[in-house]
Amino acid sequence: MKNKTLLLGAVAVIFLASCSKKETPSEPVAGPLVDSTAIQAPVDSATTAAPASDAAHTSQNSLDWNGTYEATVPCADCPGIKTSLTLNKDNTFTITEEYMDKKMKSSDSGTFEWDSTGNMITLNGKTSRYKYKVGENKLTQLDLEGKEIDGPNKDLYVFKKK
Repeated sequence: MKNKTLLLGAVAVIFLASCSKKETPSEPVAGPLVDSTAIQAPVDSATTAAPASDAAHTSQNSLDWNGTYEATVPCADCPGIKTSLTLNKDNTFTITEEYMDKKMKSSDSGTFEWDSTGNMITLNGKTSRYKYKVGENKLTQLDLEGKEIDGPNKDLYVFKKK
């Protein structure tokens, strides 16, 4: 019984010692000098909100977006449209669309414009007016209003970079 009491007492002392506040050295530690006048008051997280996103980093200036992207998008009267889209650094594009099982192929070229956020492009070709959200090694085709296409086939509108 005495051994159990001693063991419990030793464990309690060790536990309490590990929970005590550590002393901070009174001597400065080697490192950069800190100007005490530059220390700011703590920020109240309830009154300040974190930024939604870093506006300095956009798809346009942060990603390696130029290159060729491919997808087979849905077609109303055929199995799909094999599409290849090449974006060039000079903001020009070429697009080829091949209608499967129809032996029909079309091509277009022109320029594209970035939206004000730097995350979406609009093709300005002779016939092509598609909009795409630019992501890491992918393009997501948007509807004519610039909104993501929803529904069971939405993944078919994602173009993968070759």
